[in-house]
Amino acid sequence: MSEAIDRAPVTLEEVARAAGVSRSTVSRVINDLPGVSKRAREAVAVAISSLRYVPNQAARNLVTRRTDSIAVVVSEKGDQVFGDPFFAGVLRGVSAGLGTSAKQLVLLMSQGESDRDTLENYLCSGHVDGAIVVSLHGNDLLPRRLVDAGLPVVLVGRPLAGGSVPYVDSDNLTGGLTAARHLLSLGRSRIATIAGPDDMAVGIDRLIGWRRALGDAKRPTNAVVHSHFAIEAGARAMADLLTHHPETDAVFAAADIIAVGAMQYLRSRGIRVPEDIAIVGFDDSVLATMATPSLTTVRQPVEELGRTTTWRLLAQLAGERHLPPSILLPTELILRSSA
Repeated sequence: MSEAIDRAPVTLEEVARAAGVSRSTVSRVINDLPGVSKRAREAVAVAISSLRYVPNQAARNLVTRRTDSIAVVVSEKGDQVFGDPFFAGVLRGVSAGLGTSAKQLVLLMSQGESDRDTLENYLCSGHVDGAIVVSLHGNDLLPRRLVDAGLPVVLVGRPLAGGSVPYVDSDNLTGGLTAARHLLSLGRSRIATIAGPDDMAVGIDRLIGWRRALGDAKRPTNAVVHSHFAIEAGARAMADLLTHHPETDAVFAAADIIAVGAMQYLRSRGIRVPEDIAIVGFDDSVLATMATPSLTTVRQPVEELGRTTTWRLLAQLAGERHLPPSILLPTELILRSSA
């Protein structure tokens, strides 16, 4: 066998002897801690290079109290997470945001109150350096509890619970406003909406934007049904909408995945899009271009949501000061064939 294979790993003590410093000084240099002179740092660097010393990452973590892991916590069931392009886009953005940081990504899904204690205990027990929380419902106290336990947290989406936990979101209110104004510009007179869940800020903000546009135009704002973010839910909501508002000639759907379900239901009833009912979605996901007809939608920068949230968390971990408590990303209308 070669000497490199036979030789035992170089120890801190060997590096210390070669550099002419104490073992603790070597440890402080390796972990980039203060209190070491420039001359000592240079001597340790030379010794590490000549001996080809490889630091033990587990030992470094004990000193720095860092795990080099970031958790992404999604407050949804697994079937919804893996079936909605939104979550895939956010995760791509988080992965890109981690970039060369050498931090690992840990994906956790909160199935409900039954596993909440287990989830909190894991996150607060030193397994991760920080957490990104996605898709909060209602007055979920998880982010506040994590922050109170000393864990840095940044949210994807505005929390209904308010408080001081930082978040990154898209301009959902303006997006809903833009969608409704576009349908008004087409001359549609009975404009309804399939809103998102009423226990999520994203659903509420897009609904408020729609209501503002119709209110400004002196149009009724009572044609509202709510839906979960799923194709089947969008189809059911469209059926419910036409039962109570059969005069509807345009619909703003709070997400592309809802709009696709609505269009499937309309097709099954022989109702044409956009001739009979115009449809506008929200997200500009892959579903928008795959739909028939292709979906006019409000684009939100989903991957940028993930990247910006990750930047905000990493900056906090790095000790940057005066970071913004919230960041709002712009939306824009993408015109296609459905409206």
